[in-house]
Amino acid sequence: MNRRDWILIGAILALAAVLAAIFYIPKLFVPEDNPAVVTVTIDTELYGVYALSEDREVDIDTKYGHNHLSIRDGFAQVTEADCPDGLCMHQGRISQNGEMNVCLPHLLIVEVTSGDGNGPDK
Repeated sequence: MNRRDWILIGAILALAAVLAAIFYIPKLFVPEDNPAVVTVTIDTELYGVYALSEDREVDIDTKYGHNHLSIRDGFAQVTEADCPDGLCMHQGRISQNGEMNVCLPHLLIVEVTSGDGNGPDK
């Protein structure tokens, strides 16, 4: 490797550091006024709102069926469902504002929102 290669590598690393400083570091020092919550709705009706920061297990039993919501370590996930396809269990964990987990047979929507009730567009 010659001198120009090292200069190029250094420039790329400097650019990466500047981008990290602009986009990520300020978020570390801003207190979160409205911590994230998990909003559960069944057939467009509010079922419950749960703090994402508190570990809990929620059994959701409705006329459409049974789901089990697990909130652990700042993530929410549907871990049990008696729907025919079970796709809601395979959608993974959610934790970011605006992320959703949906169970269509049970008309269930689990969504992460900010504590002020707003979705991704605050």
